[in-house]
Amino acid sequence: MSIKKILVSQPKPSTPKSPYYDIAEKHGVEIVFRPFIKVEGLSVKEFRHAKVNLADYTAVILSSRHAVDNFFRLCEETRVSVPDTMKYFCTSESIALYLQKYIVYRKRKISFGNSGKLNDPQLLAAIAKNKNEKFLMPISDVHEDGANVLDEAGINYTKVVMYRTVSNDFTDDEPMDFDLFLFFSPAGIDSLMKNFPDFNQDEPRRYIGTYGQPAAKAVTDAGLRLDYSAPTPEHPSMPAALDAFLTEVNGKKD
Repeated sequence: MSIKKILVSQPKPSTPKSPYYDIAEKHGVEIVFRPFIKVEGLSVKEFRHAKVNLADYTAVILSSRHAVDNFFRLCEETRVSVPDTMKYFCTSESIALYLQKYIVYRKRKISFGNSGKLNDPQLLAAIAKNKNEKFLMPISDVHEDGANVLDEAGINYTKVVMYRTVSNDFTDDEPMDFDLFLFFSPAGIDSLMKNFPDFNQDEPRRYIGTYGQPAAKAVTDAGLRLDYSAPTPEHPSMPAALDAFLTEVNGKKD
C-alpha cells in the first residue's frame, strides 16, 4: 500500500523552507501538521507548592522556548523583578536569541551550546566558569534533562517544574485518514491512545515513524508496530528518514 497522506505531530513550520515541504513535492504526498500534545504553564498556586523563591537565583539554565516563556511569566506573576545581572545559559543559540523577547541581548551575560544538549562541552565550560552562581533550571513535568552532568561538575542548581505536557484533544469530526504518523515523544503516543483507543494499523494499513529512542519505545510499549525510527547514522534527522522511507514504500522519485 502506498503512502499518500502523512500526519506530523508537530506545529506547522513557521518558514516555507521546511524540508517537509520539499519531501511532499518530491514524493507527491500530503503532509498535515497536527500536534498530539501541548504545553501548559503551571499556575502561581501550583508553582508555589515547590517553595522556590525566584529572587534567590543569579543564573538560569534554559533548554527550550517553553522554559524561557514560563520563567519570565512566573517571575511577572509572582512579582519578582528579573535583575539586569541575571546570567542565562542556553542549550542552543536559537534559545539564546529567543531571549530577546524579554531582555536586551548582551553576550556578556548569555552563553549557549551548539548541540541543544545540556552536556554540550561549550555550554558546560561556560557554566563551570560561573560555578559560584546560584542556578535555576525550569523544566517540564515530563523531562529528560541530563542534569547529572551538573552534579558531576559540582554546580549549585535547583530544578523546578514550571510547565507541563498534556494531551491535545481531537474532535469527533476530525479525519484520521492518514497512512503514516510521525511522533517525537512518548507523550504523543499516549495522546494517540487516549484519543483513539481503538487505533488499528492493519485495516487500513497505517505506518508509524518516530524520532528518538523514548518515542520508539513508547510505540512498542503501547502494542503498536514501529515501522521506522530516526536518528540513524544514515538518516540523522526525521525528514531524511521520512524521505528514505517514502522511497522504500512508494518507490524512487526523481
